Amino acid sequence: MASTARVPALPPPCAAPGLRARARGALLGLAVGDALGAPAENLRPSEIRARWGRITGYVVEHPAGTDDTEYAIFSGLLLARHGSALTPAHVEEAWRRWIADLDEGPFRGAGFSERGTLENLRRGLAAPVSAQHRHAWSDGLAMRAAPFGVFAAGRPAEAARLVAIDGSVSHEGEGVYGGQAVAAGVAAAMAGAPPVAVVAAALAVIPDDSWTARSLRRAAAVAHRGERVLRSAVVVGGYPWTDLAPEAVALAFGAYAAADGEFAPAVLTAVNMGRDADTTAAVAGALAGATGGVEAIPPDWAAAIGPARGTCLPPMAGHHVLNIADRLTPPEPPTPTETPR
Repeated sequence: MASTARVPALPPPCAAPGLRARARGALLGLAVGDALGAPAENLRPSEIRARWGRITGYVVEHPAGTDDTEYAIFSGLLLARHGSALTPAHVEEAWRRWIADLDEGPFRGAGFSERGTLENLRRGLAAPVSAQHRHAWSDGLAMRAAPFGVFAAGRPAEAARLVAIDGSVSHEGEGVYGGQAVAAGVAAAMAGAPPVAVVAAALAVIPDDSWTARSLRRAAAVAHRGERVLRSAVVVGGYPWTDLAPEAVALAFGAYAAADGEFAPAVLTAVNMGRDADTTAAVAGALAGATGGVEAIPPDWAAAIGPARGTCLPPMAGHHVLNIADRLTPPEPPTPTETPR
């Protein structure tokens, strides 16, 4: 197992105003990446080029987040309620109350890992047995991991601990490692760590010999050699499903590293590589948004993101990622020109 002693030393979290801006950047960046990547999901780069040339912005009239955004809101609400006291029982109860006890009809757009989890919960199985299904290695935990890094800003090991608790209901092994890598990376970026330290923080909280760690190291090593080289270093050729956590997480971190943490190029690199593009772009967007803050997100991209529509998770309808970000960070102190009330 990974040792928390290997977590790189990080600068202390920014003062509250900077921390709030990074939190908002992380979660809005996730939603923007999700919306940008959704049309390219499950496509090859050649198919993307044939349809749109190179994607440089939204390619649909009404862009919106998918299950990636709604599950991140789900986990953010759960974390805002319980904080560091979060337990598997809390997570399981939320899955049952907000998802499993609803009719199947509204549950659209979810991945295999979520459906496998729901089947087990509805059969009466509890965590961690509920996570024992054929897609426990998916990127379904990684896509909802960013709120844990926001909450545990500057504490990658704590972010990894908490996201593993969330994942105990739905994921095992590589699926959990993928979530831990993302949560730790966001936590490091929230503290102002440069991209190389963000990648190091992600690697420090997962086993060295895991598939996720091997893929992440390969991605970081070739990130600046172009999308084709990055994709070839990570993608499992011939495998029909695109939601493998080791693959998606490595592509996302590779896109982030290739862009040196800059928001637009990080997200667009992830989108144009295809595969599970909504998730890879969502993770790259969370990392880059935490690095650059909400101001780093192009205003027209940010303006398109409204409250969640509840397309996948009806109880999440009406929640906005910016409100979740604010709930996960300390309130900002008044500026010198303001008088506290």
